[in-house]
Amino acid sequence: MESLRAAWDFFQNQVLGMHWLNTLVGRILTSLGVDTGTRLGGSAQFFVYDTIKILVLLSVLIYGISYIQSFFPPERTKKILGRFHGLTANTLSALLGTVTPFCSCSSIPLFIGFTNAGLPLGVTFSFLISSPLVDLGSLILLMSVFGAKIAVAYVSVGLVLAVAGGTILGRLGLEEYVQKFKTAGSVDIESPDLTREERLQYSLEQVRETVGRVYPYVLVGVGIGALIHNWIPAGWIQTVLGARNPFSVVLATVIGVPMYADIFGTIPVAEALYAKGVGLGTILSFMMAVTALSLPSIVMLGKVVKPKLLGIFVGIVTFGIIVIGYLFNAFGFVLA
Repeated sequence: MESLRAAWDFFQNQVLGMHWLNTLVGRILTSLGVDTGTRLGGSAQFFVYDTIKILVLLSVLIYGISYIQSFFPPERTKKILGRFHGLTANTLSALLGTVTPFCSCSSIPLFIGFTNAGLPLGVTFSFLISSPLVDLGSLILLMSVFGAKIAVAYVSVGLVLAVAGGTILGRLGLEEYVQKFKTAGSVDIESPDLTREERLQYSLEQVRETVGRVYPYVLVGVGIGALIHNWIPAGWIQTVLGARNPFSVVLATVIGVPMYADIFGTIPVAEALYAKGVGLGTILSFMMAVTALSLPSIVMLGKVVKPKLLGIFVGIVTFGIIVIGYLFNAFGFVLA
């Protein structure tokens, strides 16, 4: 048992967490005359280390996930989901979101495609909630920062929120509030199988496209994380977002909604807040609000659904995020 625990600790700290990289970055900066013990030097080390770690892990993960995705083109996915109904369909749709490395805005075109294909409204919303909120990439990156228990718990509650939110929306009978879109045509469901080389090429293209799209948000997120980690006093952060403030979860959710970033851009901010003693539920609420309810995605979704449905969607997801936040703040100690 001890050997297994040692092997797991090595995998989490040195492979996922890349602690060796942090040490290497510190040595390189020191050799260049940068004192990493100062605020400025510590911020530089945090920024370089976290940026490299996230982009490397992200590239490897997107490559692997995209290879798997190449076996399930959108039209084939629609056909598969169309065979199921009720809670099973919502669950499968939410699980589908975990293997689609999309932000909230880029998930909306697939949402339109699913609704045009005649999939139930609740099923499409389960995908729309899950896709930006939880994916295999976020699971691995969260493990590198918070450990396996917290990472698995985050993905699990994200899936529960996606299934529950989609199920509620599906039972409200709001199909008339979805805008109708004409499509230029449909892709053949039974498309020819790709060769291995074509799948590898597709995976590489997805890495270039996804990393090229998200790296600005990663840089901003890491920059904010470095600022929080080295410049903002822990006491001030704990006063605003700590356990003593009963509205910390609500405040974190409200702050997160106007922001726009992928889950990968919010992780370094969450890492810095966690180091300052902010409650786990407050941090997760912030991350969920940023990724699932960003203002740009709400504006885009407003072009797809009518105001009543948009308001109900935002209300259900916001309420779910706040409930999850308070539950984690109350019982998150069991994951520490």
